[in-house]
Amino acid sequence: MSDQPTTNRLSPNVAAETLDQTFDYVVVGGGSAGAAVAARLSEDPEVTVALLEAGPTDEGNDQVLQLNRWMELLESGYDWDYPIEPQENGNSFMRHARAKVLGGCSSHNSCIAFWPPAEDMDDWEASGALGWNAQSTLPLVKRLETNDAEGEHHGRSGPVHLMNIPPHDPCGVALLDACEQTGIPRAEFNSGETVVRGANFFQVNRKDDGTRSSSSVSYIHPILDRENFTLLTDTWVKEILFDDEAPTPRASGVSVVNNAFGRASTVRANKEVVLSAGAIDSPKLLMLSGIGPAAQLREHGLDVRVDSPGVGEHLQDHPEAVIAWDAKQPMVTDSVQWWEIGIFADTQEGTGQADRPGRPDLMMHYGSVPFDMHTLRQGYPTSENSFCLTPNITHAKSRGTVRLRSRDYRDKPMVDPRYFTDPEGHDIRVAVTGIKLARQIISQPAMSEWAGEELAPGPDARTDEEIAEYVKKTHNTVYHPAGSVRMGAAEDELSPLTPDLKVKGVEGLRVADASVMPELTTVNPNITTMMIGERCADLIRGA
Repeated sequence: MSDQPTTNRLSPNVAAETLDQTFDYVVVGGGSAGAAVAARLSEDPEVTVALLEAGPTDEGNDQVLQLNRWMELLESGYDWDYPIEPQENGNSFMRHARAKVLGGCSSHNSCIAFWPPAEDMDDWEASGALGWNAQSTLPLVKRLETNDAEGEHHGRSGPVHLMNIPPHDPCGVALLDACEQTGIPRAEFNSGETVVRGANFFQVNRKDDGTRSSSSVSYIHPILDRENFTLLTDTWVKEILFDDEAPTPRASGVSVVNNAFGRASTVRANKEVVLSAGAIDSPKLLMLSGIGPAAQLREHGLDVRVDSPGVGEHLQDHPEAVIAWDAKQPMVTDSVQWWEIGIFADTQEGTGQADRPGRPDLMMHYGSVPFDMHTLRQGYPTSENSFCLTPNITHAKSRGTVRLRSRDYRDKPMVDPRYFTDPEGHDIRVAVTGIKLARQIISQPAMSEWAGEELAPGPDARTDEEIAEYVKKTHNTVYHPAGSVRMGAAEDELSPLTPDLKVKGVEGLRVADASVMPELTTVNPNITTMMIGERCADLIRGA
């Protein structure tokens, strides 16, 4: 057991030399999965664990901690704010919000809390991720939660608090009535049954006092005084270090910067390094450390430690269209988190979900606030008293990439989601169908006292072609990048990870975050990402 101080949160002006330390486990990234990994590993008093986070702590910061303030964080100082590459079929103004604060995106998002569908987990295993089936993974979700919903399948003593959003929004209640009039019944979420056609208020991971139950609040705040745990915030990892003298290169630690001068120091790992930097920064850091497509590494003057062509490939997301209405009555001025209802449907036309039975291909979020961040610049009208629906594609078939911009760790990577480029046209078909279904719902009698003028796309977009053109230039993302360092069968050269999350070609290095997903979940994936952290800790302890 290493002789280390307790929680060590160093400010950026502390000399880098103070960071030369050694631990048994070093977890890179204090986000949704990384916080879970570090907390669970440090339950063993015989090991030492360091959690490294590039952003600041969230302690005492109401802007981060109060869930109903989450929209203030987009494109703020707590956001890496990654632009995307120009899109041939999509909205090139899009930005990917990635949290720059302890807790990662669980400190930055709207905390919509879904259990992953069992069908998704079974598909992960069928794709080569052995051991990730529903029978193995869903008990981990139960372990991590304290849930106020009914059902024996729910956890009652986990660190992450889940609650049902109360039906206090009268426009939202009318919307659910309109869904029923359209043939979409009210349905219970996280019941153990996958909702293919249904709608309701969400569950969210939030405490009773309005504090988000992020991974930092849930896993890290309670253990800040644990003697074998060290938290290093404002600490940016620039490279994973290896012992290249070993028969197989072994991760020995990380090179970090925590000062204004770029001076690096070393945090060493006696046992393992766990990379939990997210679906954009995990592939970036692997490539900066010599693990990735050989041609790309050489292009930037980087030595090739492992030629791993799947690093930075297979990027997936939930792209979302938006349709908005002026409201006839005043919208709510207080809310749990402003985006409180989900609507699921299965379009079942053409390509549909025939290859993913038992799951919807369309989901909508209802927002009780103006949402014109991509429509206003295109000339569509807006209103300060409005509501919207955002149809998104639950299993988009388009695949993108994350690539290096340069060998400088400070440069943002090149993120190219390649929205709406799937050759089958599945993604745009579902989005167009979603806009049409949203209109059908809002046209029902239950919404007659709420729905005023359709602001965007408005009356000029009626044909499928007109709606598609609107979607492509105004769509957003639900901020769910995943799959860029996917796990898979040992013999699959396009899967950089084995099913136990180990990086192929090296020793002592695992990845645990949304990048490991073979396929993005049907639903909002944050709880699934925390589960990945739980399972990673189990795999390490089991080994």
